[in-house]
Amino acid sequence: MASLPRLAAATSSTVIRLFGFIFLRWIPGHHFVPIIFTSLAVYLASLVSLGKDDPLSFNRAKKNQKSSQSTRGSKVVESGDSVLKTLLTGLPSRRSRLSTWTTALINIAVALLTLDFLVRGLVLYPSTNVSFSRIGHVSPTTAKLLLREPDQSQLPVVISYQEATVPSQKWTQEGTVYKLDNSTDFTAAVTLGNLKPSTEYRYLLSNNKTGSFITAPRPGSPSANRLSFVTSSCIKPNFPYNVLSHPLRIPGIEQMTEALGKLPAILRPAFMLFLGDFVYIDVPFRFGSSMDHYRSEYRRIYSSPSWAASSVDGPAIILPWIHTLDDHEIENDWSQGNTTAPYPAAADPFLHYHVAANPPVPEKAFAHPDNVTYFSFVNGPASFFMLDTRTYRSEPSQDNSTILGSAQLQSLLAYLSTPEPSGVHWKIISSSVPFTKNWHIGTTDTWGGFLNERQKVFEAMWRTEQELGIRVVLLSGDRHEFGTTRFPDPSLQLPASELQSDTAGLGIHEFSVGPLSMFYLPVRSYYQTDDEDVSVKYAPDGNSKFGLLEIADGIDDVDPTASAPVPVRSSILTYSLYVDGEAVWKYQLSVPLGPNAGTQATHDSGEKARLPPGRILEDKLVNKGWDIAFKTAIGSMEELARSCFDLAVAGYYTLLDRFQALERLD
Repeated sequence: MASLPRLAAATSSTVIRLFGFIFLRWIPGHHFVPIIFTSLAVYLASLVSLGKDDPLSFNRAKKNQKSSQSTRGSKVVESGDSVLKTLLTGLPSRRSRLSTWTTALINIAVALLTLDFLVRGLVLYPSTNVSFSRIGHVSPTTAKLLLREPDQSQLPVVISYQEATVPSQKWTQEGTVYKLDNSTDFTAAVTLGNLKPSTEYRYLLSNNKTGSFITAPRPGSPSANRLSFVTSSCIKPNFPYNVLSHPLRIPGIEQMTEALGKLPAILRPAFMLFLGDFVYIDVPFRFGSSMDHYRSEYRRIYSSPSWAASSVDGPAIILPWIHTLDDHEIENDWSQGNTTAPYPAAADPFLHYHVAANPPVPEKAFAHPDNVTYFSFVNGPASFFMLDTRTYRSEPSQDNSTILGSAQLQSLLAYLSTPEPSGVHWKIISSSVPFTKNWHIGTTDTWGGFLNERQKVFEAMWRTEQELGIRVVLLSGDRHEFGTTRFPDPSLQLPASELQSDTAGLGIHEFSVGPLSMFYLPVRSYYQTDDEDVSVKYAPDGNSKFGLLEIADGIDDVDPTASAPVPVRSSILTYSLYVDGEAVWKYQLSVPLGPNAGTQATHDSGEKARLPPGRILEDKLVNKGWDIAFKTAIGSMEELARSCFDLAVAGYYTLLDRFQALERLD
């Protein structure tokens, strides 16, 4: 029977290696770090104990080896002294000091790699001196430019621009930044104005920062029929961990830059719609909750060498980015409003680094513009409403729970009911968390915890499509997985055959994608449970995922399933899912153009108007495999465990309330 020190050594060694692998290559959860270092302490103590218990073990091992060699027919040493067993289990060897030291060093190395992932970027790259510039929201006549310059010798910073296609043109000086200080973490936003629509410009700062951008098309112009942009969420540098990599490297940005560089010029994205978790302040650990801690995380992301990754279109930083806020930029599953700590500290860098370069607030914001962090804009054939699902939310799963807050909800409903200008056929609504309740882990942190408000919003969306003939599309992130869901209007009374899981069809569509560069969930947590949220596609795997959306005029069939499809001129949206830099899935939605083209069933017939169903254009993803059932079972077990825990907690508080009332403690 194994001694207690040997059992402790083998167990702790296994835990170090298993959890170390999970932490560094799979999920950087904060639970693993103390387990790894505690196990290392147990392991080293066990080795010392084993050495003290048998100080002459190596001498005896040599004598036993000689004795075994002299025994007739004996060809092997004691199985317990196997070098392979020592290396695999971490147990010390009685016959080889080298294998004992090697297996011990493996465990120490795993712990050191864990420590390196935790602190190398934090300690060696405070990034206080990072200087950069980037473009945010671009309209037909303006562009917002954000700059950071902590070097006071570079002040004042003069901003100039010129048309890229006319290099001989004189530079136009737009403005001068005379002061940059710690009040804004040395950032400033400048709006370049009096620009021409659909024109490429380059800008130049007096501190030698430069870049380029293309203005949005003029509404109603031929070029306003087309738009291309990308969307994703969630960034964590150097994950999966690579000891040889720069600690601030973001592989997903590099993969996206390379993939977009292969596209034809006509598909060059106009912007990145980034849906939250740009920083992970609490993963693996929160090292502080002060404003300086939050600011330092933003600086480190913008210090990443991956922004310099270049394609034919230039470096990654050249792509205009616009941002929404999510929980890891504040605190995991945040639902405590905008006055409770640490929200004020977290909001400071978000306002300076992102909101300052974001689109304008909605015309009907129902709140003072200075207190609004939701945005609205039009670009070509699409109108956008960028929701903030963190700042104004309350506790989920209550009768009066709100994920938007009163002002934002009213602003969204007003936006949905407002007709769009001629040529705008799409209302695209972005949310940092998914609308669907088909994700069964952490459901209450999504719109699944605010179903009453979700129903109110869905009813407004269905009315928009029926009455205005404008298609509503939902974009979200957060989940580190990809899922497409459609929400059919119940009043259409679709047959059961059109509500089956994993099918294309009618309904408001949501495309939820992430991460751009982070871990993905190893278990299957998304599946359809009712006829309200119909699953279309689920793709959980991949450390880097983003969606490319292209909207353009073309010819489409109003009802491709009909015996005689009718081709009509349409505005067509094509969604392409990229996983680890490769396009693996494409889906199409359309809005028929022209008189009476937008319905399959006309109002005169007495039936509800409906837009054409979506359809899958390409699918390179494998839906079935030997591991699917296993991973689904793990996901179901986690969901069951959470339910049991919640039930136990609720029971505890019920008993506590009864005891309090019985003992009159209130």
